[in-house]
Amino acid sequence: MKNKIILLFVTLASIVNAQIPNGYYDGTSNLTGYDLKSKLSQIITNGHKDMGYGSGTGGLWLAYKTTDIDKYYENDGTILDMYSENPAANASGVSNDAYEYKWGQTSVGGNQCGSANQNNEGFCYNREHSLPKVYFGGINAVPMSHDVHFVIPTDYYVNKSRENMPYGEVSTSTMLFSNGTKIGPSKVPGYNGTVFEPINEFKGDLARMTLYFITRYESQLPSFSTITNGSFSPFNGTTGQGLQTWYLNILLKWSEQDPVSQKEIDRNNAAYTFQGNRNPYIDHPEWIESIWGKSPLAVDDASFSKNLSIAPNPVKGNTITVSGNNLKQFNKAMIYNMTGQNVQTVENPFQNGNTIILKNLPKGVYILKTGELNTKFIVE
Repeated sequence: MKNKIILLFVTLASIVNAQIPNGYYDGTSNLTGYDLKSKLSQIITNGHKDMGYGSGTGGLWLAYKTTDIDKYYENDGTILDMYSENPAANASGVSNDAYEYKWGQTSVGGNQCGSANQNNEGFCYNREHSLPKVYFGGINAVPMSHDVHFVIPTDYYVNKSRENMPYGEVSTSTMLFSNGTKIGPSKVPGYNGTVFEPINEFKGDLARMTLYFITRYESQLPSFSTITNGSFSPFNGTTGQGLQTWYLNILLKWSEQDPVSQKEIDRNNAAYTFQGNRNPYIDHPEWIESIWGKSPLAVDDASFSKNLSIAPNPVKGNTITVSGNNLKQFNKAMIYNMTGQNVQTVENPFQNGNTIILKNLPKGVYILKTGELNTKFIVE
């Protein structure tokens, strides 16, 4: 399962840095704030090739053959759709999803959308601008409308149902999809419209995609903010902050709660091979705080630690007992320190009981993560 933890910014540096081309981020040393963001904008603009939206199996359709294949959940080679993937169980080769899509056109047995689209989940996958294209000029605004770093494969019906809603957190669900993704009125301070809330497993992924967008297209942000003619726009008209404060805060919160996963690292590498640039916030997630600071919303969130607890807490020895629902379904548990380093991984932690032996952890605050569940504990 993907590693997502409350209040963390970084993943294992050794894993991430090994994939970054030598010298790619030259010139960023000692930069912070919007100066760093502007330098990153220059870096990820250089080398970016517009590979097209795609017809047949070209463009983005082709990209998805390498950027969005499931090697992490069912590990069955199907399209990994973040709007329909159900990560509740972690059995390789066993589908936990209401439906799955094969890559390619229907003529060769795939489930790529064509001209016949139905108003129900599970019919076909299409191309979803995770930041809706209406806000930056539509399908003819290039290269952004073709950018694989934020244009992702998703179920046609869920995509259509989202329309142009911003991401957010709902107070009450008015529409619920098969994996728990939902639509409803916003509960986030600063916005009371309707929002689209993905499941916890992918909130950080989608947040980092939007932060990539406002970095890659930094110089165009002021013009983007005027396109919607007074209706809601996520942009605030500046090249620095880039987004409306309420929207930035929720994305910063998600990026902190949901650290970079191996899935994101692999997708970033595949996207780099495909179109020649990278998402810097996957390579260096610590730069998010360096540029924008911490989100005021980033406090302990019960929705990210439901049904999981540790005793004793604080921990005075080296043994903890974990309580939660159906823990045997998880084949891995990870422990992170508060700088985002994975300090211990336990294979099959709950097959023979609910105790975990800690390996010489120094005093401090840690996060235990298993599946979508996680919680904070203190070692004294």
